[in-house]
Amino acid sequence: MRATLGKAASQGNACALNRSTVSEAQWINTSAGLDDWLAQLPPHESSAGIDTEFVRESTFYPRLALLQIAVGEAIALIDPLAFDAQALRVWLEAAPRACVLHSASEDIEALRDLLPHGPPHLFDTQIAAAFAGLGAGVGYQRLVSDLLGIDLPKDATRSDWTRRPLSAQQHAYAVQDVLHLHALHELLEAKLSARGYMEWFAEDCARLLRRADAPADAQPQRSFRSVAHWPDANLARLRALLLWRDATARRWDVPRNWLLRDEHCADLTLDPPADLAVLEARTRGQRALRQPVRAELWEHLQQPVEAAFIAATQRPDDFLKGSARRAFDAMRERVDQEATRLDLPTGLLCPRRALERYIAARDWPAELHGWRRGLLQAQLAPLLP
Repeated sequence: MRATLGKAASQGNACALNRSTVSEAQWINTSAGLDDWLAQLPPHESSAGIDTEFVRESTFYPRLALLQIAVGEAIALIDPLAFDAQALRVWLEAAPRACVLHSASEDIEALRDLLPHGPPHLFDTQIAAAFAGLGAGVGYQRLVSDLLGIDLPKDATRSDWTRRPLSAQQHAYAVQDVLHLHALHELLEAKLSARGYMEWFAEDCARLLRRADAPADAQPQRSFRSVAHWPDANLARLRALLLWRDATARRWDVPRNWLLRDEHCADLTLDPPADLAVLEARTRGQRALRQPVRAELWEHLQQPVEAAFIAATQRPDDFLKGSARRAFDAMRERVDQEATRLDLPTGLLCPRRALERYIAARDWPAELHGWRRGLLQAQLAPLLP
């Protein structure tokens, strides 16, 4: 989960149970300690609840600061800053255990060094809640309350998860983040089986893992809604600059906006600097734009944009007018009807941006492949403008 404090139960017997569990959770900061803990686990345990705490304020890639795992009644807090926990990967991959996470996309990224292919047999409880008819994007706190009747605190406080030792409060909250995953897994799996959505759910979990391995967006300018009216050449130059920013941020492991803020990208596209000194003046204060990188940026800005690149540059997704807008409205109505029939959230069935991209590119979007394609393509294709 995000680099914030976790959650703690706050009522009655559940609170007493949680205090006991928290005190029994094991802190592991050595390979030998992890080996001993894994050796004591039931060999046929069918699932493992997993959560992470990470930091990324000053980096492009998240840095794993804490790994929480619950197997049966055993809970461990593993310190990835102290040792390489590869033994855990071996254990997870040794048997067909469900790896239960809530809203797993950021955790998958944070776990990349430990689990390069993502958690095996992923069961994302947030995705499961959507298929179970509980709503899209349901948070862990609400899910625990709705399904287990346990109230967790409504607020979350920023916390430094790289500090050692963890405070007692951090320790307790970290445990809470995995304490309820087994119970949620059992209840949600039963609901999905009863509704007949297990196959679709498993496909979406697999798609989430593939998305984590997907290359950078080749059309980042599509999210810049304010440039929808720009001429084609300017839009292509913005796209080229955004692609440079993304590749450079990954190479130097710094946040994108430490190189160039969005407004810088738009400004440098519409009004290119006359020389390197002007570029330096206009980008002063950018923390990661050191002299060698600024010189690289200057060279990039001098490169012409090829006609083929301009032709391949797509407009922002929401730039829909006239017949395109009418097509979108008709498609949206059809999707709403299908979502109602299936008793699924509209956003789960077909995100708005997927429709916008379908109309803009006239090519079936990747996020609607699989079970969605069989349901929707025959209905939506005739509506293209």
